[in-house]
Amino acid sequence: MLGSSVRGIRGAVNVDKNEKELIIKETKNLLINIIKANKLETEDICSIFFTMTPDLNAVFPAMAARELGWKHVPMLCAVEIDVKDSMPLCIRVLLHINTDLKQNEIKHVYLKEAQKLRNDLLDVNNT
Repeated sequence: MLGSSVRGIRGAVNVDKNEKELIIKETKNLLINIIKANKLETEDICSIFFTMTPDLNAVFPAMAARELGWKHVPMLCAVEIDVKDSMPLCIRVLLHINTDLKQNEIKHVYLKEAQKLRNDLLDVNNT
């Protein structure tokens, strides 16, 4: 469904430790939940920007999207700003999508402990 607007979808999830398999698993889960919540197709995705907290470096989170078969989606990974007392072991994502959805119809997805990052969105989160 190629739409008329470009919108952003945010999401985050945390992992228990800096381990490649956990980062891939939780990132895939996050991406799949975002896709389902917003009824998207891979073709709807313009690009994806991932960040991870400085305590995570076992793998690029974009690897999870590649393993989902998203080989034509442009992706970029970066280190999240190291803010004192911020949530550790956290993977964040920003998907840019083509959609007909209005801004207030976008469903942002925060999983596990990362739900605390956006308590204001709990009614639209998947757990």
